[in-house]
Amino acid sequence: VQLVESGGGLVQPGGSLRLSCAASGFTFSRAIINWYRQAPGKGRELVATISSPGRTAISMDSVKGRFTGSADNAKNTVYLQMNSLKPEDTATYYCNYYRYWGQGTQVTVSS
Repeated sequence: VQLVESGGGLVQPGGSLRLSCAASGFTFSRAIINWYRQAPGKGRELVATISSPGRTAISMDSVKGRFTGSADNAKNTVYLQMNSLKPEDTATYYCNYYRYWGQGTQVTVSS
């Protein structure tokens, strides 16, 4: 199993980013894949759960209405679209499948 995140970077408050997680080594179309984030000095928190191209559950109240998830079965990739970003969204974002984790992608929201 391999999970590879990309799409992070430095963005100004109010900006947007789309994170990608390319997955391999398992049956993607049946998978439940999570996005987590870990801010400096804090524990890892569940942001979103994506179970199919049309079904995403946003777990974190602070990002509801701003973040959406999606999946592309043809590309074995899940996405996290992040809009109206705030400095408190600064974190390393990880995708997760069972006990498997990607290496993370850094998102920094700063002016």
